[in-house]
Formats: sequence, structure tokens, C-alpha cells
Amino acid sequence: MALSTCFLPHFPRALQGRAKNSAASRIVNELQKLRDLALPDLAALLGGLLPADFFAKAPDAKAQRERLYPPVTLFWAFLFQVLNPAMPCQEVVGKVRAWVISRGEKRRKPSLGTAAYCEARCGLSLRLPQAVFDELREHLQRRAASAWLWCGHHVKVLDGTSFSMPDTGDNQLQWPQPCTQKKGCGFPVAKMLGLFCLSTGAWLGHALSKWKAHDLGLWHLISHLLVKGDVLVGDAGFCAYALMAELKGRGIHTVFRLHQKRPKDMRRGKKLGRDDRLQDWHKPAQRPAGSPWKKRAWNKLPASLEVRVVRVKIERKGFRTRCLWIATTCTDAVRYPAEKLAELYYRRWSIELFYRDIKTTMHMEVMRTKTPDMVRKELLMHAIAYNMIRAMILQSASQHQQELGRISFKGAVDMLRQWLPQAAACHEQPRKLARWHEELLEAIASVQNPLRPGRREPRAKKRRPKSYQLLTAPRHQFQEIPHRERYRAVA
Repeated sequence: MALSTCFLPHFPRALQGRAKNSAASRIVNELQKLRDLALPDLAALLGGLLPADFFAKAPDAKAQRERLYPPVTLFWAFLFQVLNPAMPCQEVVGKVRAWVISRGEKRRKPSLGTAAYCEARCGLSLRLPQAVFDELREHLQRRAASAWLWCGHHVKVLDGTSFSMPDTGDNQLQWPQPCTQKKGCGFPVAKMLGLFCLSTGAWLGHALSKWKAHDLGLWHLISHLLVKGDVLVGDAGFCAYALMAELKGRGIHTVFRLHQKRPKDMRRGKKLGRDDRLQDWHKPAQRPAGSPWKKRAWNKLPASLEVRVVRVKIERKGFRTRCLWIATTCTDAVRYPAEKLAELYYRRWSIELFYRDIKTTMHMEVMRTKTPDMVRKELLMHAIAYNMIRAMILQSASQHQQELGRISFKGAVDMLRQWLPQAAACHEQPRKLARWHEELLEAIASVQNPLRPGRREPRAKKRRPKSYQLLTAPRHQFQEIPHRERYRAVA
């Protein structure tokens, strides 16, 4: 039997070695080290949205060697910069340096230069933010189970958008600028197809391509995010026979605006009600040129498809469209009345508001990074920040019995920014931090958008811009006219 007592009692115990730590204690120590690498303010308020052992299991979260910017610290610093769009890299470096000094450790202080931070961001693996995004998506999907449902279905909405980025050679090669812009005068533009949950506003996934790509061409990159029983809502660009037939075969319903090339004839098909017909659509004899469906997938599509066509008359003041045509595979007129279909498509406009929150409130309309790899990381970090805000709004609405759609997204972002400094001060006091978090949720629930039915706001600017010339040639060739304060743009 092994003896734990030395025969020589006055012999130094340091020479006896240390007792071996248990596996549980090693895991606890490892988790504590990873928590210590997170910025205290963000981790205190937003870290609870992730499992406690997430970064211990996440890919590429552990640094292989001692670094000034470990992956966990770098992730939270990058997220802090995304939540504060006007913040330069210099300010983020200063924040990390102040945090390291405040901890009083022997760890080397980061330099105030931005080179190390920028190089570390470039070296950050895309797998870590992707794992965070996937975890947040699953978290919001679980919460959506108790949120708003339409006729017992989860509704997902689909639409495309675009964003620009710095004019660098690598970005131009990956996402060329529109052909209508002169060389040296434009910016690279990327096309993005996004999928959102209509009940919670969660960003579920996206696909990127060049600006001239059609939305249907990107569909197959995110089609796996839909499950049986879902309802997909989109505009007329998605009203294609192949897409509706494919989703129908998977048990997924579609509600689209009728494509402009489809005949609007209420004399065809079986009558289900006033301005409501059940029609048979037939698969085209030949696969359309440029179709994203390959020949084998096209041949598997059924020869015909039952589609319900509903005409909705809109008589609200301020709306441009007076007559709306909807095509859907929800053929049961009793379970899915025409009024509910019209209301559902009316809510499709929510995705435009989601994009406004992302591109205008979070300033994602123009990216700041200069390489395609960094643009993808920046896009993913915007998606993570957006979903974290949505998760807090959902939690706030649930606890304080508020209507989810009324809570202001911009107000939630503003409240979070103001709550962060105090959260850093009490991150080591669990009870005080819990009370501070509850105060934040109450503040988020209090900032609501006013009800303005029928409100119309034209997209026009009242304040006049400065009378600068338009850049019509590369900067090294451009000649500025004298007396530019008298310059007037040619109409």
C-alpha cells in the first residue's frame, strides 16, 4: 500500500510531489481559464446565451500557444467592435490593454499598435464564429417553439439584399463591382440571400454570391435550414414551379407573390371561394436555361402541382399595390382561409425591417474589412451580434409580457451599450450581476415602437448634402474644378 507520510518528518514536503488532480477538477480549471479570457462586460451580459462549457468544446477556441490575443478574447473583442460600428481598431486594442492591466496578472501587456490585433483577426478560424452562430440559431429555434405560430406552423421568410465593401483587388476579384460603375470609381458589391424566422426575427442562415446572381441560384445553399411542417414566405422572385414542387415534396408549404409572367385568370381551376381558385400547374417541357436545378433533380420533379391562387384587394391609404395575387401550396381553404394568407404575406415586409436593423442600425451596409475572408468573418460576427440582441428581446418580452414585435431593436442595442460598463464592474458578483441583467431586460421591454397604422414615410432626405463633385474618374486622374462651393450637379 502506498504511504502518503514521509519517514523523515522534517524533510521538505516540496520534494514529495503533488497529488494528481481528478478529471473533474481539471475540467473545472479549464473552464475557468476560458472564462477568464473573455471580456468581462460582454461575457457578463451575453455569455449566458451560450452553454457554460461552449468554448471548451468549440472548434479552434483553445490557443495552441501563449498569445496576446487568444481566440476567446479575440472573439469578444471583435464582437464588441461590431456592436459599436464607429469604433476603430485602436480603441478595441486600448480596451483589451486596459482589461489586461486591471487583472494584475504577469501576462504581457498588448501593444497599443493595431498590427497585432489585425493580424490576430486575420488568423481567427472561421469555425469558431460559425459554431457560435449555429448555437445561437438553435437557442432561438428552441425559444420559437413557444412563440408566434401561423395556423400551427413555423414561418420562415426569405429575401435577398446586397452590401458593399472597400475597393481592394481581392474584394473586386471575389465580388466585382456593378458594370454600370466606371473602373476605379465603384466598390465591390456582394449579393446575400438571407433566411429569417418570422416569429422571433432570428437570422437563420445566408448565402453569398456576386451582385448579379439571382436569388434562386443561391437557394440550395440554405435549403437545409427548412424542416418538414415549415411555411416559407417570399416575394414574386421565388414563385417558381421547381422550388414550390421541391418544397411540397419535402412537406414544406410555400406562400409567394404570383410571378408577373403567370396568367392572372380567375376563370381557371376549381373555385374555393371569392377570388380563390385551385389550379393545376404543369412542369415545363424543357428545363429553363440557367436553372439552378440540375437535370437529375429536374427530372425528379412531379409533372403537375396543385397551386392555390388568391386575389387580395388592398384598400389601405398609402399602399402602392391595390390588387395582390398570392400563389401558395396551402390548398386547404378551411384550415388556411384567404384572409389569413393575405395577413401572412403582409407580414413578409418584416424581413425588410430585419434588414434595416442589420444594415442601418448595425451599419452592415458597408463592410470595413479588406479581404474576402475577413468580409465573411465580419458578416458572421454581424449575424452573431444580431441574434444575441434578438435573444435578449425575446427574453425581455417573455418575462415582462410585452408584444414581441413592438420592442425596438435599436432601443435594445442602445440599452445594451449603456449597461456594459456597470456589468464589467460587477461581473464577479453573481447576485448583483443578476439584478443588473434583470434591469437591462426591463429597460429593453420599456423601449417600444409606437403604433402608427397607415403611416407613410417617403424615402427622401430633407437636409441638403454638400455641393461636392461626383467622382467620375479614378482619384489619381480626377481634376477638381475651381470654386467647388458654386458647383451644381447636372440634372
